[in-house]
Amino acid sequence: MHKIIINNSFDFFKDFILDIQSRFNENTQTVHKARNELKIISFMNIQTIVKSFKIPNVLRRIVYTYLRDSKAKKSYDNSIKLQEFTPTPIGYIEFFQNGLINESYFISEKFDYDFTIREPLLDDTFENKEKIFKEFARFTFRLHQNNILHQDYSPGNILIKKENDGYIFKVVDINRMEFRDLSLKERLKNFNKLWANDEQITIIAKEYAILCSQDEDTCIATALYYNTKHKNKMRLKRRLKGKKIVD
Repeated sequence: MHKIIINNSFDFFKDFILDIQSRFNENTQTVHKARNELKIISFMNIQTIVKSFKIPNVLRRIVYTYLRDSKAKKSYDNSIKLQEFTPTPIGYIEFFQNGLINESYFISEKFDYDFTIREPLLDDTFENKEKIFKEFARFTFRLHQNNILHQDYSPGNILIKKENDGYIFKVVDINRMEFRDLSLKERLKNFNKLWANDEQITIIAKEYAILCSQDEDTCIATALYYNTKHKNKMRLKRRLKGKKIVD
């Protein structure tokens, strides 16, 4: 038993998605593998990213079957809401075993990005760093103006493609999203998972202040406060776990 939803623009993907288990298992182009696994799989000259979600334990299978949307469904639904801000969604499929959700997959078009925001954050010699950070602030402002709060707004989830004299940004890993009006503090706090240094946060927050017509010093101080607070929290967690602390 399965449940399948396909973007109307990709009706021709139905057979591909129905056969996604075998296609995924046979494919070797893994781009990420941790709790979930992502692979690049081509179909009819279209490159896709297929995300296979870890099979939940029995309790979570019951929850995702009867009480909450599965992660595959949330990824698809959120990508539809995000429209231009994320790679184009193609569809998702859920497979059931003994009446409970088991395997699930989310399929989207592959976005041919050049780098993530991590590279300019970490590389002191990265070209056009300040321009990238300012355009990133504009992209984030557009997200917020559309009542979009990405709750895992971390470097690996922000993809960037250079185009002519500017940059195109897309966000991925969009399960944890909120869609609502945001306060200025919530907006500026949204930069805290970048693990950026004070200079980088200052550039981003200053540009954001200009865009939202707010006091620059207040915005910079707020963003720096939440950035430092998050770093201290993560350092404490790592210390308590006996892990190496990385700045």
